[in-house]
Formats: sequence, C-alpha cells, structure tokens
Amino acid sequence: MNGSSRFRNAVSVLAITASVLTSTGTMVFVAPTSAEAAVIRNVVVRGADRTGPDAVRAALTIAPGKNFTNADIDASIKKLYATGFFSDVRISVSGGSLVVTVNENQLLNQVVFNGNRKIKDDKLSGMVRSRALGPYSQASIEADIQAIKKAYADIGRSDVEVTTQTAPVGQGRVNLAFVINEGDRTKIADINFTGNTHYGAGRLRSVILTKESGILSFLTRKDIYNEDKLRADEEALRQFYYNHGFADFRVISSNAVLDPATNKYTITFDVDEGERYNFGPINVESTVDGVNAEDLRGLTESAEGKTYRAKDVQDSISKISERVAAAGYPFARVTPRGNRDTVSKTISVDYLVDQGERAYVERIEIRGNTNTRDYVVRREFDLSEGDAFNQQEIAEAKRRLERLGYFQSVNITTQQGSAPDRVVIIVDVVDQSTGSFGIGGGYATGYDGGFIVEASVEEKNFLGRGQYIRVAAGGGASTRNYSLSFTEPYFLGYRLAAGFDLFKTENDYYDNYSYGEQGFSLRVAAPITNDISSQFKYTYREMRYEADDEDIDDLSRPYQRIVNGSPWVTSSVANTITFNTLDSTVLPREGVFASLTNEVAGLGGDSYFHKISAKARNYYTLSDEMDLIGSVAGTAGHVTSLNGGNLHVFDQFMLGSGDIRGFASQGLGPRAYKNDDPLGGTTYFTASAEVTFPLPGVPQDSGFRGGFFMDAGSLWGNDVKVKNSDAQGSAFALRASAGASLIWASPFGPLRVDYAIPFMKEDFDEQQRLKFGISSSF
Repeated sequence: MNGSSRFRNAVSVLAITASVLTSTGTMVFVAPTSAEAAVIRNVVVRGADRTGPDAVRAALTIAPGKNFTNADIDASIKKLYATGFFSDVRISVSGGSLVVTVNENQLLNQVVFNGNRKIKDDKLSGMVRSRALGPYSQASIEADIQAIKKAYADIGRSDVEVTTQTAPVGQGRVNLAFVINEGDRTKIADINFTGNTHYGAGRLRSVILTKESGILSFLTRKDIYNEDKLRADEEALRQFYYNHGFADFRVISSNAVLDPATNKYTITFDVDEGERYNFGPINVESTVDGVNAEDLRGLTESAEGKTYRAKDVQDSISKISERVAAAGYPFARVTPRGNRDTVSKTISVDYLVDQGERAYVERIEIRGNTNTRDYVVRREFDLSEGDAFNQQEIAEAKRRLERLGYFQSVNITTQQGSAPDRVVIIVDVVDQSTGSFGIGGGYATGYDGGFIVEASVEEKNFLGRGQYIRVAAGGGASTRNYSLSFTEPYFLGYRLAAGFDLFKTENDYYDNYSYGEQGFSLRVAAPITNDISSQFKYTYREMRYEADDEDIDDLSRPYQRIVNGSPWVTSSVANTITFNTLDSTVLPREGVFASLTNEVAGLGGDSYFHKISAKARNYYTLSDEMDLIGSVAGTAGHVTSLNGGNLHVFDQFMLGSGDIRGFASQGLGPRAYKNDDPLGGTTYFTASAEVTFPLPGVPQDSGFRGGFFMDAGSLWGNDVKVKNSDAQGSAFALRASAGASLIWASPFGPLRVDYAIPFMKEDFDEQQRLKFGISSSF
C-alpha cells in the first residue's frame, strides 16, 4: 500500500470515530462523504449478558472485512432497538474493531391480566406483544394497552381503562400485570339521517349494520359503535342508493357523539340523495381482435328505460368478462363508461372491451377471519398463486363468499406485488354468528289434534370449516320425529357439496292407523353456473304401517305384508335442478328460487314409481319507500307406477300446513271412508301470493315484519286399494285459505307465526290454523 492510500484510510477511520453523544446516549457517527467507507476486522460486544454476543452481531448490518458507512451504523442501531431487548445502544470504533455496547432491558417472567370479565385471558394474550421470556419494553407495553382498548371498544366498551403493574422477581426479570377496568358498555341511543327525502329514516336504518340499542341488543351486539363499522355503514348506504337509481348519492358526513351522562352515542348521517336516473342507450365496444361487440350486447343486464342500478352494471361486466375469457382472452378488461344526461335523468352506458395489461397473482392474503379457516375463504377463488389475474374471477369469488352467510362483510382489494406484473389480492372479511336455535310447531284440530313442537340446533360454519350440521327433534300428542343432517361443501377438494341425512318418525295420528319410518339419504350437489346447481340424492326408507285389517283389501299383497309386521322399503334416486337468483337468504326482496325434481324408486325395495315435482317463488319489491315485498309461488307434482301395479300409500304425495296454510299435516286429499285415514294423492298443485311489510310503530331495524297471504291448491287422484269402497276425495277439489303472518329476524334465526283460515275445504279435511317456526321460502 502506498503512502497516499494509507493516509486516506487513516483519515476515514478518524472521521468515522469522531462522534457526538445524543440526548439518549446513542453514538452518532459522521462520515466524511458518502463516497468514503471504512473496514473493521472484528466486532466486540459488551453488556449482552443474557442476549448473547452472537444475537447482537446477527442484528448488525456491518460485517468484518466489508466497507461500511454512517448509514450502516444508523441501520444497525435501529435494528438492535427494534429487537426490544435493549434500552440503550452505543457503537464506536477502536482500532480495527467495532465496539457495540448495550444495556439490556429486563425480561418478562410472567404476563397476566386482572379485572377482565368480558374478554378472556386467552384472547387478550393473542392481542398483546408482551410475552413471558420476552423483553420488558415500554414501547411494546404502550402498544399493548392500545390493542386492549381497541378490543374493548369493538364490544362497546370505549371507556375501558388499562394500566400496568410490575413486580421484580430477581435476575433481571419482572412480572407484568395489565389491570383492566372494563367500565360500562356504551350503547346507541339514536341513529338519525338528514338530507333524505325519498326514503324514511326507518328504511335507511334497516340498510346499515349498526342498530339502535334495544331489549335484545345484549344478544345481537349490533348496537356497538366503532369507526370501521361506521365506514361500512356509509358504504352500505351508497350501495343501497346506487342500486335504486341514485347515481349521484353522497354521504356528506357521518359522526357519532357520546353523551357521558348516559354513556350512549347519537349517530347522524348527513346525505345528499341527488336525482333518480334511468338507463339510457346501452352500447358495447371492443378493441380486441376476434371479439365481436355485437355478440356481447345481449349479455347486458342494464336495459334502456330501466331504473339505473349499479348492480346491473356490475352483472353486465361479469357476463361480458366471462364470455370473453371463455373465448381465450384471459387478460381482456371490460370498462363501463357512463354518460349522465341531467335533463332527461338518464345514464347511457358504454361497455369497452380492451386488452388489459398482463398480470399474475403473486399471493392471496386473507385478513379478519377470527373463526373461519383460511382455506374456507381461499377455496372460493377459481385462481391461485401464479395464475393470470382476472378481475371477473375476483368479482365471482366475492359473490360466492357473500352467499356463504359466514361473514358480515367481504371486501377484496389488490395491491402491487414484487414486480410490475405481479398482483397481491387482499381479502378482508368480518366473521358473524352462523349458529342458530330454532323452535317450530303449531296447533292442529281434529281427532288427534293438539300442539306439535320441533326444536333444532343448526350450525352453517361448523368449527370454522364451512361444514353444515343440523340436529332436530320434535313431536306432539301422537307423533315423534328426529333428524340429523351434515354437509361438506367441498367434498374431496372439489366444489361438490356432499352430505347425509338420518331420520326417524313415529306417528299415531288416527284411530286404527299408526305409521313409522326411518332411513337415510346420501346426496351430492354441484354448481352448473352461478345461479344453477344440480343435486343427486339416494334415499333408503323403511316404513311400518299398523292398521285394522278391515280397512285394507286382503288381496293387496303389499298391505298384507306390512300389516303382518314386515317393513315396506323404498329405495330411490332423485335429481334436483335448482335456479336461485335471490338477493338474500334471510329477507329476499327480489329474485327467483325454482327447482325441478325427478325421483325414481325401484333400486331394490318394494316401491316402483316415478315422481316429478317442481316449485318456484318470485320475490319483488312493491314499494321501496314503504319496504313492501311481494311474492308469488307455485308447486306441482305427479307420481306414476313403474310396474303396472298399484301405488302404496307411502308412494303418493301428502300435503299439509307447509303447502297450504290452515290445513294439518296430511290434512287434505284422498282418505279412507271408514276412519278418514289419509291415503295421499297422485297429483297436486299449490299457488300462493304474499305481501310483507314493516310493522307500524315498531322500529324497522328491529327485524319485525307483518304479512298477509292467500294459499290455494289441491291433492287428488288415488292409486291405493281400499277394501269395499273407493277412497273419498279422489276427485279434484280446490282448497283455499287466507291469513296473516308475524315474521321476526331474531338473534336465534328467522322466526315466523302464521294464522290461516281455510275458506274452501272438504268436510273430511283436517285443519291447523296456527303454525309457528323457522321462516322458509316454501
């Protein structure tokens, strides 16, 4: 080394070792210039008695034999402080050595929580960074206090107080206690709206997630205020207005004011509804070679003259994207361009199809799922890491996640990945309760009338695995029934919903008639499109029939066999095609639910028949302002023998309170003359019309609704042999009833009470005017 080089190195070392002591005691080094650097031979660590010299050296960005600058020293100091193990860090250069002197923080011997009742220790432990055998760091403790306060704010206890206590235990260790004063639960006194003219406050309160405090708020927990929930409510209001024609809607402000005297919030949304628009001219353009815009026009849901809905625009984008992707253009992008005409109050929409930038999925990141497993969310995506990024598939995954019913909210965003053509998909979800306890039943008139009750426990997201399980039991004076159902929605890793049902029923409804059945079903269902699915089901059923032999034709071998004690076995396979466009499974306001079922019996057993049945219900909103929801429904079915013989009473259709309200189970249709035993029928149809509305004087967000309905239908035809005479009621005879309903979206699940009065019936029909239980579509 020449003299000039030795001189430059000496100057570099002297310059770097010149330092000033900061107020914290940390050594800050000043390099002569950014171009100058120094080299050390070794690293000397002092003061790291518990942590160990190797752990300190591992945190440094400086290594022997390599050039380093002042920036490297700054980075090393920050990394050492970031470990949380040190209260002071000093770095200096002595000769050819880098000397690192540290003062160690005390270690935490034990971390406990005192005063907490509403949030258990295990949940709090998962929120804080302070851990046994970890460093005692004041910065970490302050962050832990804020995390605990946020957790309590999320359950409505914003005035929680959190302090800490410490107790030294020797050898540089200390016990840490978080002392929690949970305080009272904050409530929501009022939710107000200003600027709204088209919709009343009650209607808007039913749209948002936050609810006013009531007598059942301790169960629903919907009266908890927090900032994130308020932002979600703003978005819910926007979507509601956007889907009802108000494309210019804005939330001007939203604020919550706490009254310390009552510990209650008053929340106010100030909104600007704007004008209501209809769709103007709709057009599709394409800049992608091979994609004909004219072929895509028929896919648009938005139609000229129809009330503007953002959902129709999104559905149009989805259908066009799906068609273009299927044609071999996975990176094609569909962009809507709206043109408002404030004079005619219309919005014309042009859908532009162009070749988007190529991008690939780097990873899918799932956040916020405290109960649902990650894979349950991930499997709803038809793309994975490394696949071509497709916005349409992201939108479809979001819809599938929302339809599961596991989450309060689902939000999917994207961010730049590690390269320009890499995309990170962020999935933010909020879990909600998926379990319910139901009670159903009614009161039937007639010889064997009385109360009938059924209780059930249902879980739609069992153990966070997305599995469905239901257990039910019930009965009355002369009936008992039990059932167990289980469904795995992704059987063998495919989008196949496979499950089974076990059931047992015992009935002694009638004087000389007793009936019991038991068996099981195996089923598997698969989606065909987003709205259409297909299910195959195998059912094995054993039935026992006890009756006075005077009622049965002695020449009818099947009856003779059953009366003598042998079970009647039905082994059948069925296929059901389902079409579902409902906007909600709890309170549908629009959409269609329809199904068609074909069942064939004869795979062994004693029954040989073919059954075809169908049902459909259409929901529509009669009045947005009054929240009136109308629906019409119809069902029909027919059964024929496959072996040329007679059908059995078990093979024919039975109707009751679930089909035409006001009539008991098996309460209408053909019957035996002598003792009115139900025989069922070969053909049936039902029709129903209903309107539901918020109860006057009851807060709309309480979940209570009233309803009026009218049901009609008939069950006729008989292919069962009865001794000495034909069955009564075999000819077509129309039945009809009308009544009122009380519906409640309760914390336990949707509950419903129906009271119906039959005004068209036969003398031998059995009535059941009162019915209560879980609300259902049919």
